[in-house]
Amino acid sequence: MALAESEILHTAAQYLALERAAEERHEYLDGRLYATAGESEEHGVICVNLVVELGSHLRSSSCQVFTRDMKVRSGPVPPRGHPAKGMFSYPDVLVVCGDREYEDQHRDVLLNPTVIIEVLSPTTEAFDRGQKFFRYRTWLESLTDYLLVSQTDPLIDHYARRPDEGWLLSTVTGIDGVLNISSVDCTLRLSDIYERVVFPAEPTEEALEHQP
Repeated sequence: MALAESEILHTAAQYLALERAAEERHEYLDGRLYATAGESEEHGVICVNLVVELGSHLRSSSCQVFTRDMKVRSGPVPPRGHPAKGMFSYPDVLVVCGDREYEDQHRDVLLNPTVIIEVLSPTTEAFDRGQKFFRYRTWLESLTDYLLVSQTDPLIDHYARRPDEGWLLSTVTGIDGVLNISSVDCTLRLSDIYERVVFPAEPTEEALEHQP
């Protein structure tokens, strides 16, 4: 997450009014607005691949795939006219199953996502793994799965909600790996998720020997 654009606190209603009129996207965290960071080519390719694969698998189901243009609210409903602890974010990819619940008639803030996927970037990874996941798992009762997708290696961390409300972490690695999201009855191959992504070449033993 980028630095806050201003120290002025905004209510959720003020944020939504500003955001719906803005050309650039901002996330909202406890009254402050944060400009969303730009994405790399690899980030964009991975997001497109995820949308294509998920959309294909879920076409005949009750589930719908959304991209970064859909906001998600996680946090308590703020008192009218007052800033409150809460977050509006733009997940890279999300899935919602069954009837969709929205903040208001604009239908651009989803309240009941089933699966949220974030493609990690150096500037956002700590926030995605930390505070953002804390907000998601605390306030989104509908959320069953949270996926963190590396863009530098074929690697996905998959957090799945357990019946006791804890979360189970499994990590899928390697281009031949297979990811199963049982909550939406979907199996994805990492080779499809990372199609057309060129990973940084690993240094050879000879190159390492010549390092100072």
